[in-house]
Amino acid sequence: MISVENLKKKIEEKLGNKVTSFKSLSGGCISDAYKITTSDNSNYFLKYNPSISDDMFIKEANGLNELAKTNAIRVPKVLHFDSELILLEYIPTGSKKKTFFEDFGRQFAEMHQFSSDNFGFYEDNYIGSNPQMNIPDELEKDDWVSFYFKKRILYQLKLAEKIGNSTEELRKGISKLENKINEIVGDSNEKPSLLHGDLWSGNYMVDEDGSAVLIDPAVYYGHREADLGMTKLFGGFGSEFYQAYNEAYPLQDGFEYRENIYKLYHVLNHLNLFGGGYYSQAISLIKYYV
Repeated sequence: MISVENLKKKIEEKLGNKVTSFKSLSGGCISDAYKITTSDNSNYFLKYNPSISDDMFIKEANGLNELAKTNAIRVPKVLHFDSELILLEYIPTGSKKKTFFEDFGRQFAEMHQFSSDNFGFYEDNYIGSNPQMNIPDELEKDDWVSFYFKKRILYQLKLAEKIGNSTEELRKGISKLENKINEIVGDSNEKPSLLHGDLWSGNYMVDEDGSAVLIDPAVYYGHREADLGMTKLFGGFGSEFYQAYNEAYPLQDGFEYRENIYKLYHVLNHLNLFGGGYYSQAISLIKYYV
């Protein structure tokens, strides 16, 4: 781990400007965060962590750049990244404007209309600090049900078994789910949508104009209901968000029934990140269907 002074020097080399202020910020779950000001009064946001996986910031940068392609919702501009840090545009925080959730819902619907021919992504990335498997096999790239069950639910079960979070009850429940997964998820003729992948209230911010900014993505191309399911897991999205979304890009019948299958991935991931408290929630979500 390098000293703050050496970190400053590294940033000065990248920006070609002298750093005049290097202020620690609170709120980072995994990494240290700083607001940097340079001699020309420009501000930047830095996340630094020399002890995480070598490619975590690289994958974050690639995810932000993928979201930026849609021009639907603001994301911080990526200025530099390497194995230890990511340097982003600094976005001042503001207060939600009156139409915040209505606008956010419409923008999110617009983002979901940015599509790919295949499910998955060109690289694996991370969901929190756990790996997220995105590279599909020949079947999965065209089959959402297969992709979602194998790359999301089954992967998390295998991870739970590896770290000692699994039980016979969990294994049997997911085995029963596998037998019903086609019936639960159903057929969809929608093209794979670009997903944020981990959208809860802690992974968006409010900019100086009172509008939404997406941060900390876990992107891939998948069924858009998976993104919306995550927004329901911890709450924090106004009813106007969902109403505006559905007006802009109407959801298919039965989406409420499918919500829990998409919550399950994130609850299993939280079980594997944080332990026991999420176990009973995972079992409850499984029992909703089997």
